[in-house]
Amino acid sequence: MSGRRLRLGMAGGGEGAFIGAVHRMAAALDGDWQLVAGAFSSDEARNARSGAALGLDGARVYPSLDLLLEREAALPEEERIDALAIVTPNHLHAPMAIAALEAGFHVFCEKPMAISGDEARAIAAAARRSGRQFALAFTYSGYPLIEEARVRVARGDLGAIRLVQVEYLQGWLSQPIDTGGNKQAKWRTDPARAGMGGCLGDIGTHAFHLAEHVSGLAAASVSADVAIHVAGRRLDDDVSALLRFPGGARGVLKASQVAAGEENGLRLRIHGEHGGLEWAQMEPNTLVLRWLDRPAETLRAGGPGLQPAVAAQFRTPSGHPEGYIEAFANLYRAFAGSIRGEGKTAHPGVADGLRTMDFIEAVLANAGGDRKWTDIGPGENA
Repeated sequence: MSGRRLRLGMAGGGEGAFIGAVHRMAAALDGDWQLVAGAFSSDEARNARSGAALGLDGARVYPSLDLLLEREAALPEEERIDALAIVTPNHLHAPMAIAALEAGFHVFCEKPMAISGDEARAIAAAARRSGRQFALAFTYSGYPLIEEARVRVARGDLGAIRLVQVEYLQGWLSQPIDTGGNKQAKWRTDPARAGMGGCLGDIGTHAFHLAEHVSGLAAASVSADVAIHVAGRRLDDDVSALLRFPGGARGVLKASQVAAGEENGLRLRIHGEHGGLEWAQMEPNTLVLRWLDRPAETLRAGGPGLQPAVAAQFRTPSGHPEGYIEAFANLYRAFAGSIRGEGKTAHPGVADGLRTMDFIEAVLANAGGDRKWTDIGPGENA
C-alpha cells in the first residue's frame, strides 16, 4: 500500500454535520487519504447532495452502509475502499464498526467507542477476528505538545507523579437548546442515541483519555458526582470525579457542558516530585514546565527543545499556529501508517475505547450508588 493514497469511505457526516467535515479535512491534509465513497445520510436527497458536493461518483454514494460494504467489497482490490470512517451518533458506532471489520475494512470511529461496555467489547472481538486496524478519534492526543508532555513524563523528568488534574469546560448546553431544534444537542442528550453518558461520554472521555495518556498511569478507582442542571434533560450535563492511581497519585477530573461562557476549555496539569507541566487546548502551541529548583520553561510548537519525533509532527515553522485540524490529521497519518505496516505508529484504538467505556460505567455506578469509591474495570483485558 506504500506509494499510493489510501481510499476512505464515510458513514454519516453529510450535509449540515460538523464532525464529518472535520474528518474529511484531517484525512486529506497530508495526502495519505482520498475520500471515494460514502453513505452520508439516511435521507435520500441529503445523501445525494452530500456526495455531489464532495465531487464523488454518484455510483459510490450509497443509500445505506450495508449496501456500501456489499458493493465496495465486490470491487477489485485496487478500487475498493481501504477503511471506513464512522462519524455518526454513538448508537450506530458498534453495528457499523462490526459490519465494516467483518467485511474486511479498517475502521476509524468517532468516540466514544460505543454506547455500552458490552458493545465496545463486541467491537474489540470483531477487530481481533478480522485482523484489521481500528482507530478512535481521541483528537487531543494528536497535538504535538501533548506528545512532548507524554515523553517527558515517561522518561521521568517530573519524577514520580503525584497529581493529575484535567478539566474540559463547555457552555453550549447551558440552555435547553436540545428541545429547541438544535440537531447536535438533541442527539447528545438522547439516551437512545448518545448512550449512558451525556457530557460524560461526549467530553468527559476526552479528559479521562488525555489524563491517562500523558501521565502514563491507569486510574484504579473513582469517586464521582454526576449532575443534570437543565430541567427536563435526560443525560448528565456536568461531571466531577476524584481519581486514585496505583502508587499513590491522585487525580481530579471536571467535565461540564453548562459552564456558561466557556468554549472548549480543555486543560491538563500534571505534577511530580520534581516539577509539573501545563497544557491548554485553546493555546495548544504552548507547553509550560515548572520546576522546584530552576525557572519555568515555555516550549513552543516548532521551536527549540522538542524531541525529534515530536518536531516531525509539525507542518509549519515556529510562529505559524497549528491546531485542531492538524492534531486530527496526525491521527489519520498514524492510522495510515498502521495500515501500511510502517513500523511504530501510535493512534488511539481498541484499548483506549475499552478503557474509556470502563470509566463511563464506573462513574455512573459510583454516582448512582452509596459506595465512596468504585473500581474502574480492566479495559483491554475485558
